[in-house]
Amino acid sequence: MYKVLLLNNISPVGLERFPHGRYECASEFQQPDAILVRSANMHELKIPATVKAIGRAGTGTNNIPVAAMTERGVPVFNAPGANANAVKELVLCGLLLASRDIVQGWEFVRGLQGDDQEVGRLVEANKKRFTGNELVGYTLGVVGLGAIGRGVCDAALHLGMQVVGLDPGLTVQGAWRLPHQVEQAINLDDLFRRSDYITFHVPLADATRHMVNDGTLAVMKDGVRLLNFSRGGILDDAAVSRGIQAGKVRCYVTDFPSALLKDHERVVALPHLGASTRQAEENCAAMVVDQVRDYLENGNVVNAVNLPTCQLPRNGKQRLVVVNADVPQMVSQITSRLADAGLNIHEMLNKSRAGIAYTIIDVDGDIPEGVVQGVRAIDGVRMARAID
Repeated sequence: MYKVLLLNNISPVGLERFPHGRYECASEFQQPDAILVRSANMHELKIPATVKAIGRAGTGTNNIPVAAMTERGVPVFNAPGANANAVKELVLCGLLLASRDIVQGWEFVRGLQGDDQEVGRLVEANKKRFTGNELVGYTLGVVGLGAIGRGVCDAALHLGMQVVGLDPGLTVQGAWRLPHQVEQAINLDDLFRRSDYITFHVPLADATRHMVNDGTLAVMKDGVRLLNFSRGGILDDAAVSRGIQAGKVRCYVTDFPSALLKDHERVVALPHLGASTRQAEENCAAMVVDQVRDYLENGNVVNAVNLPTCQLPRNGKQRLVVVNADVPQMVSQITSRLADAGLNIHEMLNKSRAGIAYTIIDVDGDIPEGVVQGVRAIDGVRMARAID
């Protein structure tokens, strides 16, 4: 029986994909085999040594100690693309909020007093205060061209906008999924100079923190509209505040409120609603449950942020899976332990990524615990386990 610890409410649509009688899910376990999480902060959590996998029912993994888990050989799975449509739709909403002064107009109307005639008079006398612009013909800069960014590009083109994109990590497969009308920016400064609206869809990392700052704001057009439905910290709030006051930034729409900006009249701050739809929660839960289950039962790795993708159909009586440092002679040391035990290898797959290697080995017999312990004892091995 696999025990799965739930640190947040996970959609039943996902949890139902765990076979009854083989998995038990609860919010309290002393020795869980896996952890499922959404937004709970795991950095201060003492993660039991029994944990073999962590699944994040969403995309970002900033709330998980990924580096520490990598040292232990524990894969951290996420659900890229499962909430892409939900975030894309909110970005489109953000584009309209940034263009038409809808929030400001709404707040104005809610503050009106008097009978219908007086309200009507005040509306007609003040509506010019909230004159906006249409999106057609303006240029949208999209930073990050993953599933969300590509969806935003496609939708913006259908709204009549010009679209320029940038993603240094764009894969060939990702490029094929981009609409051909999307223009490629040479670099960030090029995108910033050309765009009337800029939306960000990149993870928060050292390279992306404060991507928008005083220096990059100076490159942008006067009256630029900024949208952040990615992660707090990608834009420097203090710099954005100064940009608004100087007239450089016309509007900032963000899913990550800060004390500094949440009450500013040119800021629309939402309570992290990007993936807050029933469909997105169900999609994320279903995807991450399938991935965690496949890893626990078969050792296959798909959408782990800290291990290479590695899938192998079962072809043997037992399977050995190993996480280790990507160094010379590691595979030969592992296979020699199996050979010494008289085990014949039916099939093997070894992949590496960013200094970490993952190996799947199918053998023709039972793998004694002593062999597994021997593999674990190899210098550089982070994790080894046998799967029936």
